[in-house]
Amino acid sequence: MAAASAAVDELSRNFTYWALGAGNGSLSGAWYGRNQIHLLGVLLAILGNLVMSISLNIQKYSHVQMAHREHPRPYFKSVLWWAGAALMAVGETGNFAAYGFAPITLIAPLGCMSVTGSAIISVMFLKENLRASDLLGMTLAFAGTYLLVNFAPSRSQSISARTVQYYFIGWQFLIYVILEILIFCTLLYFHKRKGMKHMVILLTLVALLASLTVISVKAVSGMITFSVTDKTQLTYPIFYIMFIIMIASCVFQVKFLHQATKLYDTTIVVPVNHVLFTTSAVIAGIIFYQEFLGAAFLTVFIYFFGCLLSFLGVFLVTRNREKEHLPQSYIDFGNIPGKQMLDKIQPDSNGLSYGTLPDGSDSTKSQSGEKKEV
Repeated sequence: MAAASAAVDELSRNFTYWALGAGNGSLSGAWYGRNQIHLLGVLLAILGNLVMSISLNIQKYSHVQMAHREHPRPYFKSVLWWAGAALMAVGETGNFAAYGFAPITLIAPLGCMSVTGSAIISVMFLKENLRASDLLGMTLAFAGTYLLVNFAPSRSQSISARTVQYYFIGWQFLIYVILEILIFCTLLYFHKRKGMKHMVILLTLVALLASLTVISVKAVSGMITFSVTDKTQLTYPIFYIMFIIMIASCVFQVKFLHQATKLYDTTIVVPVNHVLFTTSAVIAGIIFYQEFLGAAFLTVFIYFFGCLLSFLGVFLVTRNREKEHLPQSYIDFGNIPGKQMLDKIQPDSNGLSYGTLPDGSDSTKSQSGEKKEV
């Protein structure tokens, strides 16, 4: 009963805060001041993810333009592609800064905004089809985002170098790191030695590295924020240790994710990676930064229910999206030197190829047969 009443009180406070705004008369106070800082992190994360969605669609549009040219150039020579890359850097910077103002358990699940935002932009500007599953997925993602933002832990803590050192040598994190290293080495053994390249293995390796990434990102971002607002933390060795962990984990994370996208369809990789990444990041925030310490059970339950809704939304938005962009039944290949071919080639409906070109022997036989008939 106490947990239920605490969750209801928190829901009423959050609803009043969103409906009326902070700082209006009796609504101001320490609770709102603390949540205003978290709200700044949420806004930075959402804007960062939306900017990343725009950048991905700009790069996609540049690839489409270059593919339709008679003499296509490399993508890195396109100004439009570089504009998308610059926006990607801006979006990642916003995400990085968000970890300095809000907990990991609040920022990590907001990655669903990048997927839903990309779907909206592609419909509006790239003229892709808007499906019923897209609308349902966006609705679930927005509903889940609202729940997890309102029921994420509101425990505020300043991330200084001493705080990071204290958590870094804590027994909870040491046990977590040992288990993670054992799981990582086991999966890496099966991947490298046994040649197992299953998508779940690759993306689990990505998720295990991602947990170290979000821990180090929040530590570096938090210490930079603390240095700007209070005393500099850049003279402590823990800052550079976390910075090295952040860079190394990001590099290997991108390596395994690239292998997964090469072997499997992105419509499957994106939602599975989002679920595993978010789950790993939330667990890391709970264990390392103890972000759910003192939270009511019902509050935690509604938070994870919001995460589940956002996961379902991402799956619905990305489901079968690439299959809608298959070529038409008949494809004009133009003239190929040295080959006699039909104007249009029909793909084999039972296979993965687009049919075969008629070789010279077939054409010679057909011409000789015509002469005999004459």
